[in-house]
Amino acid sequence: MIKSHKQLTASLLVSAAIVAGLGVSAPGNAAAASSPSNSVMAAAAGQTAVIEASVRLRSTPSTSGEVVKYLQKGDQVQIVAQPNSYWYQVKAADGSVGYTSADDKYISVNSSSVGTPTTPSAPSAQTGTIKYGVNLRTTPSTSGKVLRLLKKGEQVQLLAQPNSSWYQIQTSDGSIGYISSNDQYTSFANNGGTGTVTPTPTPPAPVPPISTPGASAQIESVISAGMGYLGTPYEFGSSRYDTSTFDCSDYIRQIFMDGVNLKLPADSRQQGDWVKSNSTVVTSTSGLKRGDLMFFMDYKGNSASAYEGVDKSKARISHVAMYLGDGQVLHTYSVASGGVKVDKLSASWTNRFLFGGSVIR
Repeated sequence: MIKSHKQLTASLLVSAAIVAGLGVSAPGNAAAASSPSNSVMAAAAGQTAVIEASVRLRSTPSTSGEVVKYLQKGDQVQIVAQPNSYWYQVKAADGSVGYTSADDKYISVNSSSVGTPTTPSAPSAQTGTIKYGVNLRTTPSTSGKVLRLLKKGEQVQLLAQPNSSWYQIQTSDGSIGYISSNDQYTSFANNGGTGTVTPTPTPPAPVPPISTPGASAQIESVISAGMGYLGTPYEFGSSRYDTSTFDCSDYIRQIFMDGVNLKLPADSRQQGDWVKSNSTVVTSTSGLKRGDLMFFMDYKGNSASAYEGVDKSKARISHVAMYLGDGQVLHTYSVASGGVKVDKLSASWTNRFLFGGSVIR
């Protein structure tokens, strides 16, 4: 039997917990030691290195940092920085940037060039504020793994600008990654001043041109994932750990995880709050775009008169769906309706509509 994505994830988590408890390392995937050996070479930015044994590439210089990928024996990497004696910041051949153990049993630095260890710093001391929710990625590409979603109001530090489409930044928790350079997402201040400036830092190492498909490609990926579940039965309060059934918010959450590796809140009201905090909401269906989320109140009747006098700004969200364009919605809402389906945006749904907004822009 083929396991669902959620079942497989749960099984892997349980297995990992058992392995960790026994102190056993998975074959070929040895973790970096918590402290390096006595023989650690100080590395300068721009030096190359060879991976000597399989080791994790992490999002932060800590064993608690998220694992970006595994570097395998023989992989060539470039040293970006050495923040301390325990870790190197490196760039892998596929452009992924992260941290790996400085222990020489995991990495061998090419000593043909010399220099002093460097630490990442923001060019011109530029700091910025996230203006709109944006994905922090491992590489300057929309195909890069999403480390997490940066929320409106978060403070970041600019490290580099590898091309006109991306910034490399560091967050307040030390995570380093790439975000879109579109000024709708960030506002940078220079040397403590105010106002928005255009960062012009020099990248730590040359980065080849990268194709960066726009948000529309991500939206289509989410919709494609959603279409793959057509006909899946409805269940109120469905488990968030398998895909055999869905309620409305579980379904929306799952297709964003499948399509773009983005985890939204678990219920429709929290999802509505997330969109309000990270997007520009619209209260008329005429303002919706393909891929927008739509939030609805309780059903009171088919006619518009049934909703007269209702203050929709205070109404409780009871349903969420995705707008496909051309008056169509993708959602699930009852057993009788047949589970996941594409519906016409009927007058009944329009009367119940509270607001909508984009998750991806």
